[in-house]
Amino acid sequence: MPVPSALTRPAPLLAGLLATAGALHFLVPEPFDGIVPTSLPGRPRDWTRASGAAELALAAAVALPATRRTGGLLAAGFFAAVFPANVKMAYDWRHRPAPLRNAAYARLPLQAPLVMWALKVSRSARSGSGSGARGLMPTRG
Repeated sequence: MPVPSALTRPAPLLAGLLATAGALHFLVPEPFDGIVPTSLPGRPRDWTRASGAAELALAAAVALPATRRTGGLLAAGFFAAVFPANVKMAYDWRHRPAPLRNAAYARLPLQAPLVMWALKVSRSARSGSGSGARGLMPTRG
């Protein structure tokens, strides 16, 4: 049975995930405002907007073959950088109903696979595999 093509395309999937998350920061900002660590200066909404804009920019960088290597590396760093917000969410939601609490706890171990996924996308762009650029440029002959 062949693997669906979307599952063999880590870069477009990662770009889609980042674009969706980035858009949600602007469309439904309240949940994101609530997980901004209080130790950060400024208003939570400003951090929500900044992280949403960063995710949209990362989505574009990962989607474009010319910037995929750097985009993947930056996405990995971004996923690591937002981990404290996930920890805060898990702590803040510790007394919520079980489904919400469990969702918050489940996010914590998912951050490592996201970092690894972004690094895989970056490496595949470096090696030329999975970059999506092959066949787009004319050859001389």
